[in-house]
This record gives sequence, structure tokens and C-alpha cells, in this order.
Amino acid sequence: MWGFCSRFAVKAGMKPCSFMKPNHLVKPVSATRVSGRYLTHQQGLPHLPVPPLQQTCERYLAALEPIVEEDELKRTKELVQEFQKAGGVGERLQRGLEKRAHHTENWLSEWWVQLAYLEYRLPVVVHSSPGLVLPRMNFSDKQGQIRFAAKLIAGVLDFKTMIDNETLPVEYLGGRPLCMNQYYEVLSSCRVPGLKRDSVVNHATSSPPPRHITVVHNLQFFALDVYNSDGTPLTVDQICVQLERICSSSLQPDEEPVGILTTQHRDSWGKAYINLIKDKTNKESVSTIQRSILVVCLDGAMPEVSDEMYRSSAAVQMLHGGGSEGNSANRWFDKTLQFIIGEDGTCGANYEHAPAEGPPIVALIDHVVEYTRKTEVVQPPMVPLPMPQKLHFNITPEVKKDIEEAKQSMNTLAEDLDMRVVVFGHFGKNVPKSHKMSPDAFIQVALQLAYYRVHQRCCATYESASLRMFRLGRTDTIRSASTASAAFVKAFDDPRRQNTQKVDLMEKAVKAHRSYTNMAISGQAIDRHLLGLKMQAVDEKLSIPDVFRDAAYAKALNYELSTSQVPSKTDCVMCFGPVVPNGYGVCYNPMSDHINFAVSSFNTCEQTNAARLAQAMEDALLDMRTLLEQTPRAKL
Repeated sequence: MWGFCSRFAVKAGMKPCSFMKPNHLVKPVSATRVSGRYLTHQQGLPHLPVPPLQQTCERYLAALEPIVEEDELKRTKELVQEFQKAGGVGERLQRGLEKRAHHTENWLSEWWVQLAYLEYRLPVVVHSSPGLVLPRMNFSDKQGQIRFAAKLIAGVLDFKTMIDNETLPVEYLGGRPLCMNQYYEVLSSCRVPGLKRDSVVNHATSSPPPRHITVVHNLQFFALDVYNSDGTPLTVDQICVQLERICSSSLQPDEEPVGILTTQHRDSWGKAYINLIKDKTNKESVSTIQRSILVVCLDGAMPEVSDEMYRSSAAVQMLHGGGSEGNSANRWFDKTLQFIIGEDGTCGANYEHAPAEGPPIVALIDHVVEYTRKTEVVQPPMVPLPMPQKLHFNITPEVKKDIEEAKQSMNTLAEDLDMRVVVFGHFGKNVPKSHKMSPDAFIQVALQLAYYRVHQRCCATYESASLRMFRLGRTDTIRSASTASAAFVKAFDDPRRQNTQKVDLMEKAVKAHRSYTNMAISGQAIDRHLLGLKMQAVDEKLSIPDVFRDAAYAKALNYELSTSQVPSKTDCVMCFGPVVPNGYGVCYNPMSDHINFAVSSFNTCEQTNAARLAQAMEDALLDMRTLLEQTPRAKL
């Protein structure tokens, strides 16, 4: 699974707001699962290594070749040579980083969370928090919505029991156990806005731990206790009763949609947050939301669209809610996990990225979806339950002004985002596997071909790789644009090239991607190491080395393709926005016989077009298959 979206990367000498967002693990996690106690397991995991300096410098120059001009590369080679020379600043920073690695559980994680997320000041909506679209559920009225929501909540509580009891099965990748820490960061946690840097609070370990969830309906917030006094979780029937009470006491939308504030630019929200919680009632209501296990958003039906556009429209609901006149205020986007359930059967989730990457979210969602499909058992007689608590807000003129500003900026962002979800139905993982190729590498090479056909050039491409083989591991970058992929995409439509040559170049490109992937998940990629060296200079109060001020470094981190593979058992797709104004966000879930894609771009950029890239992607996949099928090969 992914490292999702660590789709943030730190730009050369730039402020944190120019980061790439986080992305995803590349191979699906092995189904082999063995129960094990959390702490013992964690202590047995290796520490994240610091790669050798010379290795990273060489690989950095190789990564630049397909994306920068020759004269730029010549200049960068001189800077890299200067940086890594014996007794130079590179060696000093490397020693400092190795020392940090020796004295910390993970030399990268704390820096990464601060830089990629908490100091990232663009709105979490679209720019950072992914949405996830589930298959359309089989209901189309309020009663069906409530029933499904109740089953879903019960499923989350079932999963939470495994977390609380530390009986969550350990996951493996290639026979190696993975860090399970992120599972303990998802529930009962929340981002809190600050003026220059946000923070994350996790109430799961507080005493007593939270026993309630937050339910949002018609822009109004409710705290719903989901445990009986004896500590047992409420049954599906009990949760149904409580959700009905919430819906019947909030038949009309609230006049002041406080939830919209969480869609703001983080500095604006930081200021508005101070205004909001000056009032004691408001402070208590916000604290109740922050401490809750998760948020469940009960939406009205979304605008009717054609069957072809249904998934794209649903993705918009999961990603940002459709604007202030839609459901964007029926959310609390700072909350780590929000399930979104529409009255028309549209379902999915949105998650705030700082505490975790995608895998724990997807594992939880797979568990919950499976749970909702179970036949319900006969449940014991009902006992009287306390009324869910409505969370009240006192709206001062200052807060009202903040709400109006948030509505306007959210609507501008919603109008700017172009989202296309496509089900590629011709084949899935089966075809690349039949040609002994990695499905992820095959898809990434097809994406390089699609981008080249649309834009006539290669670009810096981010695919997230998980570092969960290491204690507290987050992500590193797989650089999908390689010299091998560049050679392939330039040759593919060249009539002077023989098909056998093209197949040979395709195989080399796929192998290069597979090789980079293995390097990345083993802690030997270049991006986090370069970031660490730069941060070490900051820590040691040294001037930032020229190699990080170089135009080529900025170009290397300007990811016009931000991508993530998000495998799951459920036939779903994750989606996220581009990470640069002239870029695309591409997320995909390869199933055995089809592939779900979500492609995003910004309408304000004339050069990019999500529908055009999605079509080019379909064409590239089909053309690559045709080439393989029509070209006899002497050997595999």
C-alpha cells in the first residue's frame, strides 16, 4: 500500500508551503498476518539508515538527467562535486545526520511531519488531505443512510478493539515486518491550527480515553457516546436510534456553518481559531470534536450527474464537499478521520495526513466495509440511552466575518479543482503480471508515456514509497521519471523505431522503476536524505549549501506529476489535488481485472487538463499492451 501521499517535498531554499504532498507504499502489503504485542514488535524493527553521501549525490545527478537541460546539469555537477569533496560541508552534515540517527528512534520522522504537514500553510482541503470514494451503497433515503452509518460506526469500533487490545495483526512486506505505529495515531486524534505551525493532539492514550464520536448533520455538530456504561460498544440498533435522534433534532441547516473554517489557509484558520475559542462554549465544543474518536458526516444527496460522471462527482464530495452551498461546511477537516455518507448512497472518507499515510486508513476502511456486509445478529433488548449532545457555538461578528471569508476561499478552490475518476476496464494487474512485469511499474511507465504525449516533455514525478520497514517510518520518493523511462517514451511514437526496440526499452523502464522502488523502501532513496542534510545545516546554524539553492534542485522538487498507488481489497479509489499549480494529482488502485484512477488538475492552469491526461493514460496502457502482444520476443 501506499505511503500516501507523502506527497510533500521540500523545495530548495523555499518555505514549507512549497512542499510536495505525501504519497504511498508501492507493493500491496502481504496478507500474511501474525498477532503480536505492539511494543515488543516495535522494538524489534531496525532504525532508518542514513544512506552513504557519495551514493546519494550520484543518484541525485542521475535523477536530474531526464528533467533538466544539459547546461543546468553541468552547473549542478560542479555544485555536487564541491558539496561532497573530502573535508567539505557535505561530509560535516553527513556526520551530523549519522549522529542524529544514533540518538533518535528515527532521524527523519519528526522533521518530516513538521515540514511536510504542520508547517505547510495551504489549506489541508485539496492540497494535503486525501479523499476516498467507496462503491455506491445500496440505499437512497434517510432511513437507509442512518442504517448504513450505524453499521459503519460499529465496524470502526470493532477495528478499534484490536488497536486498544494491541491484537492488530502485524503486516509484512516481502517477508519483513512493518512498523504498526500509525494505526495508533488515527483514531481520537486531530490537527490543531497555529499561527505559523500547527500541532496534532492524540487523545487515545488520555485517561479516561474518549468514548464519543462527532456526528455532523445539516452543518450542526453532535457528540454521540458509542459505549455503554459497562464499556461495551453500542449495537447497530442502538446507534441507529441515536442517529435518528440527531437527524430529527437538526432538520434545517444551521445558519452559521462553523465547519467551513477548517477549509481555510492555515494562517487564516490559526487566527480565526483564536477568535473562535475565546468564547467558553465554543472552546468546549471544539475540544469535544478534537477529542472524539472520529467524525461521521451525514450529507444530503449530491447534485444529480450522469452515470459516467458519478464517481468524479463523488470524489469531489470526499475531497472538499462541493463548496459552501454543498457539503464543505458539513465537515471538520482537521479531524484525522472523517467518514462521509450521503443520503443517495454516496460514501467515502477524508483524512488529515499529518498522523498517518494511507495504509492504516485503507486497512481500517477494508475492515469496516467488510463489517457492514455481515448478516446482522439478533441483538439484546434496548436499554434507554442518553440523548446525543448538540455542540453549541456562539457566533460573534468577528467569527461571522471569518466564516464569510472561509466560504469565499473554499468556493474559489472548489471551482478551480478539476477531478476525473475513471475505471479502466480493459485489464488490471493481470496483464503486466502475465508479461512478468510489476503492475505498479507498468502503470507508472504508462503515466510517463501519457504525460509525454500530452506535454511533449518529461517532468519531475513523485510516487510515494513506504518506509514502514523501519521504526516510525513514513515515506520516501520513488522518482518515476528516469533516463530509462525517458528513452522509452521518446521512442514509443517514433515510426523509425522497430517494435522489438520499443519492447526492449519498455522492459528497461519497468525494471528501472522496480529497482528504484526496492531502493526506496530499503531506505536508500535520495529525497529524504537530501532533505535531512539540508535540515542538518539549519540545525547547525550553517548557511544553506549552494546545492540546495540551485535551480535544478527546485525543478527536481516541482512535482508536476504527484502520484500514489493505493491498493485495497475494496473496489475504491483515493483522490487528491495537484501539489503545484501546473501539476496533476494521480492516484490509482489496480484490481485484478481493472484499474481505478483519479486524476486532478487546476482549471486556472491552461496547460493542464485532468480529462485529457486520463484519456492519454487509458490510451498509453492499451498501446503498451498491444505492443507487447504484437511483438514476438526471443526471451522473457
